[in-house]
Amino acid sequence: MRTVGVEEELLLVDPETGEPRALSAAVLARATRDRAEQDVFEKELHNQMLEFATRPQSGMDELGEEIVRIRAEAARHAGEIGCTVAALATSPLPVRPSVGMNRRYQWMAEQYGIATREQLVCGCHVHVSVESDEEGVAVLDRIRPWLSVLPALSANSPFWQGNETGYSSYRSRVWQRWPSAGPTELFGSAERYHQRVADMVATGTVLDEAMVYFDARLSARYPTVEVRVSDVCLRADTAVLVAALVRGLVETAAREWRAGVEPADHSVSLLRLASWRAAKSGLTGDLLHPATMRRAPAEAVVGALVDHVSQALADHGDLERVRAACADLLRHGNGAMVQRELWERTGSLREVVTGCVRHTQS
Repeated sequence: MRTVGVEEELLLVDPETGEPRALSAAVLARATRDRAEQDVFEKELHNQMLEFATRPQSGMDELGEEIVRIRAEAARHAGEIGCTVAALATSPLPVRPSVGMNRRYQWMAEQYGIATREQLVCGCHVHVSVESDEEGVAVLDRIRPWLSVLPALSANSPFWQGNETGYSSYRSRVWQRWPSAGPTELFGSAERYHQRVADMVATGTVLDEAMVYFDARLSARYPTVEVRVSDVCLRADTAVLVAALVRGLVETAAREWRAGVEPADHSVSLLRLASWRAAKSGLTGDLLHPATMRRAPAEAVVGALVDHVSQALADHGDLERVRAACADLLRHGNGAMVQRELWERTGSLREVVTGCVRHTQS
């Protein structure tokens, strides 16, 4: 069974005011006192963010337990210095992000200017094991049309700098400011993939391979396909749903490749439109159907994704879990819908943040 790992970026916030706090270095200093956590937490681009990574897991129960445990540990370490963590993909309240001082982050600030300074956004990256780069690239070519459904499910960023954006996932729109971000054309082989990445690095526009921010890519560190389109999920069980679907997509694509099924040749232009539609609508409006690239209700598109990967999900023992989780999310709402409900009920973005702090650890 393919293993799955999740990376989540969390926002450090004041527990009383809800405002982001630039305290990542202090939180990391406390986390690294525990040897068991020295490889769990990492610094991110901005000092108001904290990243963690789970271990590779085969079972979704184990993955969910680990996400819940690490979120609780992050909150404990943050609490020692007077802040806490929130699984929010953007800050609802106004913030002036501060960029970390290491060489890499300073290069980005000089190269990209305001686009770097405004990248205080938190995502969820899912790694799924693959047997080879050739299999991995075959997977990348075949999952492209389905990736836009994931940000619709995980959407958790309707507010930006104190304003309602009109988007469910505004994080994804901010992320698209990076010059290497977004969907990709078909590669066809591992050789062509690596040549494309090398050509991009050779332009000097990106610093290295790790700064090639495709929606899905071969990991530079692990033998995995890394899917990078989701907002950090407000609730841990939504992150598990996204991880299960990504593993289902990877396994389904690998089986198609072995069976000689050619990938859909949707243009990058259409894939960008599907991504925009998902960011705008989330689960509250139409999405673009991955097979037809025509508008369809979100419930129908989510159902199509589950149907597409249903055999792989069943083989992993995940099918009923995924069906139940999707139904629950469509019924009760994703992070964006929860944030908007809190805003409509309280009229306070501070209450939005503090309410989401509770959801983060539930």
